[in-house]
Amino acid sequence: MLRRTKKQKNPAPNTTAAAKARSAMDAPFLIIVLTLVVFGLIMLFSASYATALYRFGDSFYFIKDQVMFAAVGVTAMLIASRVDYHIFHRLAWLLMLVTLVMLVIVLFMPDYNGAHRWITIKGLGTLQPSEIAKFAVIVLFAHIISINYAKMKSFSYGVVPFMIILLPVIVLMLLEPHLSGTILIVSIGAIMMFIGGTGLKWFGLGGGLMAGGLTAALIAFPDLVPYAMTRIKMWQNPYLDVQGKGHQTIQSLLAIGSGGVMGLGLGNSRQKHLYVPEPQNDFIFSIICEELGFIGAMVVILLFVLLLVRGAVIAINAKDKFGAMLVVGIIAQVTVQAVLNIAVVTNTIPNTGISLPFFSYGGTSLLMLLGEMGIVLSVSRQGRLPKT
Repeated sequence: MLRRTKKQKNPAPNTTAAAKARSAMDAPFLIIVLTLVVFGLIMLFSASYATALYRFGDSFYFIKDQVMFAAVGVTAMLIASRVDYHIFHRLAWLLMLVTLVMLVIVLFMPDYNGAHRWITIKGLGTLQPSEIAKFAVIVLFAHIISINYAKMKSFSYGVVPFMIILLPVIVLMLLEPHLSGTILIVSIGAIMMFIGGTGLKWFGLGGGLMAGGLTAALIAFPDLVPYAMTRIKMWQNPYLDVQGKGHQTIQSLLAIGSGGVMGLGLGNSRQKHLYVPEPQNDFIFSIICEELGFIGAMVVILLFVLLLVRGAVIAINAKDKFGAMLVVGIIAQVTVQAVLNIAVVTNTIPNTGISLPFFSYGGTSLLMLLGEMGIVLSVSRQGRLPKT
């Protein structure tokens, strides 16, 4: 006689393993970021040592600072990856208020090359409020979109709040003047609004209002007009002022052309020897092209494309709308900034003075950038588990 056996229950899911998988940061994204950081430090040293030696008598002047900021930034990134990103939901308006105050303060700081962009803090160095402004706009836009997502198709919710936020930021940044930063922030805002659900019909109207506000700012501050027109003329023909305004663009194009397919070899750039002005900053991509050639340039572009793709995956799998929009804004910032920098260096668009993320010299920029990467990793930790 057969014994009756108890029906076995389905084994309980491994909740511990599921929780651990959910709390793990996105490894591919982290690897891409660290690759960009290391690659950026190598190219910064190669591009900057000649200028550093000539100007400061120390070939390691720029790279020492950047390595220090990179170390602090990577540490901040790892810490930020473990902080609940929802804290920015509560601090969104306060962060924007502090940013506006700093954008006012910077106008009273000493100028550098005719621009007021840095706040000097005794004993700590300089702080660039425009870098913080990018992040503040991303956070506040994500905050508003996540709250009003169902109403974004309407003009009162999908356009008006964002125009009110952007207008004072744009005016203050134009007063510095910082055209590149203004273009970047407006681009980030437009991308977030589009993905956040703002009706397409409102983009034309919003663009018109923005153009009207920009025109009013130019009329109120006429000194901005010759500043912008000079950039446009030099873009059309940099040889109009070979030794002046067009010099940097001309030397950049010479560097790119001399690199060819394979490049002259790491460290072998000729244009960085006081031909390309400030090769460690906005025009570092031209030195990359000269030393590593077309292949090296494509590697740099591929890394940014991979960052964009992996960021999109994290945004799609985000726990909530706020997290998704934070990632969208941060990745949009990096991608648009990289595109604009490469376009400027190749003279595809007028010179706007915009840096190449992870590569150009700048402590505030690198710290903010790595902190933002940490927020993306924080969103990935709380994201939905992939379907099996």
